[in-house]
Amino acid sequence: MHNIQPIDLNFLGCDEAIASYLIETSEGPILIETGPHSTFSVLEKAINHLGYKVEDIMNVFITHIHLDHAGAAWKFAEHGAKIHLHPFGVRHMADPSKLMASAKMIYKEDMDRLWGEMHNIPEHLLIAVENGEKVCVGDVDLISWHTPGHANHHIAWQIEDLLFTGDVAGVKIGEGPVVAPCPPPDINLEKWQASIDLIRKISPAKLYLTHFGVVTDVVNHLIALEKDLYKMADIVKMYMEKDYSQEKMEELFITYVNNELKVLGLKDDALKQYDAANPPFMSVAGLLRYWKKKN
Repeated sequence: MHNIQPIDLNFLGCDEAIASYLIETSEGPILIETGPHSTFSVLEKAINHLGYKVEDIMNVFITHIHLDHAGAAWKFAEHGAKIHLHPFGVRHMADPSKLMASAKMIYKEDMDRLWGEMHNIPEHLLIAVENGEKVCVGDVDLISWHTPGHANHHIAWQIEDLLFTGDVAGVKIGEGPVVAPCPPPDINLEKWQASIDLIRKISPAKLYLTHFGVVTDVVNHLIALEKDLYKMADIVKMYMEKDYSQEKMEELFITYVNNELKVLGLKDDALKQYDAANPPFMSVAGLLRYWKKKN
C-alpha cells in the first residue's frame, strides 16, 4: 500500500475544508490537488513537515481547474513540475485570465483573500490526460477517469482500489452529511449521474475527497450524494417556477441549507466548514444556469 499523506490546507482558518494529498513514490513525492494560492504557505509548511521541499514534487495531479483545487498549481510549475489535468483545462491554465475574470465577477473584492494569485503555466508543463489513460510515476500508477457533471474538465484519479474524487463524489466533512457542490458554469445532472455510475463500476474501496478526507462506505455515500444532488436541483427549479430573483433564491437557499445542517446537529464551526468548502449561493447560480439551459 502506498504512503498517502493528507494535508489540511486550513482554508479561511477552517479545519477540514480543503485537502491536498501527498503520495510517496520511488521517484519522489507526487501531489493530488494544490488548493488555492491563498493557502500555499500552509501547503509548503506541511510538505516540509513531511520531510520534503516543494521543489521535490515534479508531478502534480489536479481533478479540475477550479481555484480551490488548482489555484496553486503554477507555484509547482515554477520549478518545472508537470501538471496533469483534463484536456479541457489546458488553455485556462496556460492563460488563466478568463478564469480569474470570471471568478472576480462572483467574488469581487474577496478574490485575494479567498484565492490569491494565479499565473500562466507554460504549455509544455501542462500534460493533458485522456479518459482511461495510465500515468506512471515510479512505482505508482494513476488512471485518469473523466468524470463531468460538476465540471466538464473533471478527472477522478485512481490508484489501485483508491479513487481521488475532487468534487464529483461530493462534499462530506467529519460526521456531516454528503452534499453536492453545484457552482457554475458546467453543472449537468445527466453527466453527473453518468460519472456516479462510473464510480460504482470502478468500485473503489475508498474515496479520497478534496472536501474532506477518506470515505470507506462508498455505496451509501454515493446514494446520499444522488439524493442531495436531485433535491438541490428540484429546490432551485421550484424557485425558478415561482419567478424569484436570483438574490431571493440565494437568500432562501442559504437559510434552507443551514437549517438542514442544524437539524442534523451540526454546530457553528461545522457550518463554517461546509460554507468554506461549498458556499450555498454558488449552487444556486450553477443549478439556475443548468435549468435555464434545459428550458
